Amino acid sequence: MRLNFKVLKEEKNTLARLGEITYQGKVYETPMFMPVGTQATVKTLSPEEVKISKAGIILANTYHLWLRPGEDLIKKAGGLHKFMNYDGPILTDSGGFQVFSLAKPKDITEEGVKFKNHLNGDELFLTPEKSIAIQEALDSDIMMSFDECPPASASHEYLKQSVERTLRWAKRGKDVHHTDQLLFGIVQGGAYEDLRKWSALETVKLGFDGYSIGGVANDHESKEDMYKAFSYSTKYLPTDKLRYAMGIGEPIDIIEGVIRGIDIFDCVMPTRLARHGHAFTKYGKINLKNKKYKEDFSPIDINCDCYACQNYTKAYIKHLISAEETFGARLLSIHNIRFLIKLTEDIRNAIRNNTLMEFKEQFKKDYYGEKNEL
Repeated sequence: MRLNFKVLKEEKNTLARLGEITYQGKVYETPMFMPVGTQATVKTLSPEEVKISKAGIILANTYHLWLRPGEDLIKKAGGLHKFMNYDGPILTDSGGFQVFSLAKPKDITEEGVKFKNHLNGDELFLTPEKSIAIQEALDSDIMMSFDECPPASASHEYLKQSVERTLRWAKRGKDVHHTDQLLFGIVQGGAYEDLRKWSALETVKLGFDGYSIGGVANDHESKEDMYKAFSYSTKYLPTDKLRYAMGIGEPIDIIEGVIRGIDIFDCVMPTRLARHGHAFTKYGKINLKNKKYKEDFSPIDINCDCYACQNYTKAYIKHLISAEETFGARLLSIHNIRFLIKLTEDIRNAIRNNTLMEFKEQFKKDYYGEKNEL
């Protein structure tokens, strides 16, 4: 077992948990936000900058690394940690989300999924066994089961069949998994309580090292359905295992997820927003492209302790963004990632003090009090 997790405290007024992950002699606390390094890099940031942000686990993407440079090359390099020079824990997704965004319904079979390589059009086929084999070659610390990723609009009937297939795929993946990497099962079922309950209970019977809540970051899913999926899933998951909500990066969604018993989150949002000139602040998102920041010589967020806020002004970053200088996107990425990690630090303090609901209300008052620019 590469890393160990234990719950230190449960918040009195919610299902929130304060936890601790031990990895190679280092301790990382949960709830935690995990930056995404899709292609073995957190976009525009060095591993050292990621560490300075106080990140713990980071993510890499199985689909993209399978396509380039290929899992065999990364294995030859000594695995992801050596290849990308990151000595903290690394989680790889199964590749399923990307595959299902490229596949047509007729190409989804019991065996696996047929789809076209988005880089060159080659026909590819991914199965639960292949996903596990790729992730084992990448040598991540936490692997994801290969699951079906149905759209948010899917019917109850379709989702039921999808959950059944995901369970069969989960077992197939687990049967071929023979390394010391942790393997997580994935709970699906949309916003239907009966399907979430069934998916969670049956996935737990298979006995995984942790559990993910899938299908909560679709483009057209409402927040109400997202929060239902959180609640309907976590109540049936073991209390001594990590719980992971995939693709969640909106600050309020992280808070709501923690309230419902989730421990770890990830999303490409902080770096994607940064590349478009947008930043998180205590008082909502701001768009540094706006003309009003041209002579604003204050930091992005006066409450932030990140490198960007401690050293540069909104006026300077606006100039960089307007001039299409990469340093602007880098500074905003550093800030946005630190903002979400600092948010989880504040959440952990609220759990310690049993004041998470009060924290949420104050956060919402600050964050949504003024019109959000995005």
